[in-house]
Amino acid sequence: MPSRIPSHPLSAGRVAVLADSDTRWKWGALTARRLAPDARIDGLLLRGRATPTPRQLAEVGVATDTLREVTGAQFVRAALRGDEPYDVVVLACVGGAVQAMLHGLARAAAEPVGSPAARRPVLVTGYVGIVYEKLADGLLLRHGADLVLANSRHDAERFRDVYRGVGADAGGVVECALPFLAGTPGDSATSDTAGATGPPAGGRPFTVTFAVQPSVPDNRADRAYLLRRAAEHARAHPAREVLIKLRSRPGEHTTHIEEQPYQKLAARVPGGLPANCRLVYGHMGDVLDRTDLLVTVSSTAALESLHRCVPTAVLTDLGVREALGNHHFLGSGCLASWDELDAGHLPESDPEWTARQGVRPDGGYDAAFDAARARVAELASAPELPLPAPYYTPVTAPGYLPRILARYGFRPDGTPRPGADLGASGAANGLRAALRTAVREAARGAYRHGVQRVAPVIRRMGDL
Repeated sequence: MPSRIPSHPLSAGRVAVLADSDTRWKWGALTARRLAPDARIDGLLLRGRATPTPRQLAEVGVATDTLREVTGAQFVRAALRGDEPYDVVVLACVGGAVQAMLHGLARAAAEPVGSPAARRPVLVTGYVGIVYEKLADGLLLRHGADLVLANSRHDAERFRDVYRGVGADAGGVVECALPFLAGTPGDSATSDTAGATGPPAGGRPFTVTFAVQPSVPDNRADRAYLLRRAAEHARAHPAREVLIKLRSRPGEHTTHIEEQPYQKLAARVPGGLPANCRLVYGHMGDVLDRTDLLVTVSSTAALESLHRCVPTAVLTDLGVREALGNHHFLGSGCLASWDELDAGHLPESDPEWTARQGVRPDGGYDAAFDAARARVAELASAPELPLPAPYYTPVTAPGYLPRILARYGFRPDGTPRPGADLGASGAANGLRAALRTAVREAARGAYRHGVQRVAPVIRRMGDL
């Protein structure tokens, strides 16, 4: 078995992004564009419950040369094909999927079938936002990629500590930044804001945006409370506009399961939503362009807002708790309650805290990608690269790794399981392909119905 396989120079400019949800697609596509601005980008959507819809993909605003849905086995074959090799593959997936793809790639590259010229791309992965839970689990599942991008100095230090703590190589951790912190302080509405109570310049209303999250908080009562408080804030400040920024439309799924959509809860707000309070969709950057105060529980939108120097409130109404993720903002200066916001408070962020969290309103944002670009270029131009070597192996995690691999269609040795490659090009006629598509969409619809309607009813019955 060969221990090393060929690589190739980055100048060829071909990048693949494998994503399994809308948020990870956003991170992966934007990361690919920042690492290789002039490259051809192929989008590969990993088939699953949260495969993004065309609307969700378009909302990110990153054009790709191709876009298709794949299984894990299909991805491995595409990543290692010899006719049009990839320079870089961005694994924008949940940790388990990343681990499965790394093992699948390592196995397929070690025993190439067909063309011996199959080339190993540089493998890049990371996190789509704030890392406040499953730190060790998520990191160890991502170990084995050439680069594990950390979104801040704080994260880079934590990531290296985890890898060193288990005796794993920490050399792949590279400090970077969230790729969608693209706005500048001048882009936001805040630069034209007259004050907390006075109207902004230009005659537009002072705008408060409540950025909701699919799974935080995770129960109906708390979500209804937050929505009610947003509506009451609008009633108490009729000169303001209050926007409820939603992540997805009904029927769509995001990175996290949303069992209690705010669209449904809005219909039950006592007295209804006032005229100056409404639900909005769209690109977060576009919404921030007209925002004077961003309110959230713990969304990554808070970092986008802070990057633009928009006053940002991380709510404490439901406590400061690890389960909510708002504990991540301790020391930020952003923690506040709806009562304080109703009274006119505009939080001021601590500059030392924002600097450690990778928020760079001072103009150093673009330079944050320099180290990652340099590392990718160095690896891509090397004459050969070692096979991926994840920390988890059948020896280090015999009771855990096989379950992870099986979930994504691989055997414990990294080879595809029988039937895992269904849907490959040319494998079936058009009728069978259409039937598979129809069955898959029906299954997704049933899953979403179960999550959003059946599961909450069962839980309520269990509480009786």
